[in-house]
Amino acid sequence: MPRAIIFASSLLLPLSTLAQPSPTPVVKDSLCVGAYFTEAQGAAFLSAHVPSDLGAWQLRADSIRSRILSGARLERLPPRPASRPVIHSRQVFDGYSVENVYFESIEGYYVTGNLYRPLKRQATYAGVLAPHGHDGESEGHYREQVQKRCGTLARMGAVVFAWDMVGYGDSRQCAHRIPEAFRLQCVNSMRALDFLLSLPGVDSTRIAVTGESGGGTQSFLLAALDPRVKVSVPVVMVSAHFFGGCVCESGLPIHRAAGYQTVNAEIAALTAPRPMMVVSCGADWTRNTPQVEYPFLKSVYALYGATDRVENVHLAKEQHDYGPGKRAAMYPFLAKHLGLDLKRVSDADGRVDETAVKVLPPVQLASFDAAHPMPANAARGDAAVSALLRW
Repeated sequence: MPRAIIFASSLLLPLSTLAQPSPTPVVKDSLCVGAYFTEAQGAAFLSAHVPSDLGAWQLRADSIRSRILSGARLERLPPRPASRPVIHSRQVFDGYSVENVYFESIEGYYVTGNLYRPLKRQATYAGVLAPHGHDGESEGHYREQVQKRCGTLARMGAVVFAWDMVGYGDSRQCAHRIPEAFRLQCVNSMRALDFLLSLPGVDSTRIAVTGESGGGTQSFLLAALDPRVKVSVPVVMVSAHFFGGCVCESGLPIHRAAGYQTVNAEIAALTAPRPMMVVSCGADWTRNTPQVEYPFLKSVYALYGATDRVENVHLAKEQHDYGPGKRAAMYPFLAKHLGLDLKRVSDADGRVDETAVKVLPPVQLASFDAAHPMPANAARGDAAVSALLRW
């Protein structure tokens, strides 16, 4: 069985009978952090790794997945907690509802977030995961740009789940920059997908993930490693020379080892031939995407006869965010590939109108409150959370 399928499986065997290893020390030279390559080096790397045929690419893809899993010690997931998700405090708005959520991803660690659902009854619903980026640590998934895209997608007919990165928003069991943040956030993404698929009516054949910046990293990683993701829209993150500047993106040796090197553009290409839109801008490390990363992605999709399933929207004058222009590019793409109703959110001129989505203060979206306190078994502090990661 391919290692990627082992990672993706939600039916892993309990590991309680296995030895619990201590984290392997990370050798600094094995990490590729931030702008590890120059722009020219990144472009040259991709040029040298354009696959000659589908067989060659599949071998390369297997090696990249294997390196991610071994470098992050994710060949197996931890035992599934026995607790059930808590969904509370439903609020109803124009065409959608919002609920506050928490659930255990690892026994003693809780994922916090919000669930957006359409009010219109449907036979089935597409599901969208919405990870967020590093801006706004106190806000986390409460940021306006997250609420706007989640509410609008729900009004289009999708069930949407947005959750906090480690140490952001309601996720305050530890700081964000713990050494194994990458490992924990990958598990959280997997458990978020498990949660989404457990909801009534969610169609397992119509699942997407889209996020910006650090959330873009989570998006292309989850799509690369988990075939249950059917559509991916990573925003302002896919690069040939930039590897992510945070431990949650590049703090474990997934890009480099003895005799081995990859870049994030190759990892994103593991999504092929499933639909993917890469959104880029002129103000960050995605400024060269139309000339560098996108042609490489198309070359991989061409091996599957699927170049119509990969797109790039480049907004040269925009900044590093998931602002209105980037959301306007994403909505039609997800509508097309998930069967969502774009007309529900479009004005008379056919433009998406987000004004019906109400941006709520954090107090109304809090996972934990007086009536729903953080569970007593929650690990507290960096050391306690890090100890949970030794499975």
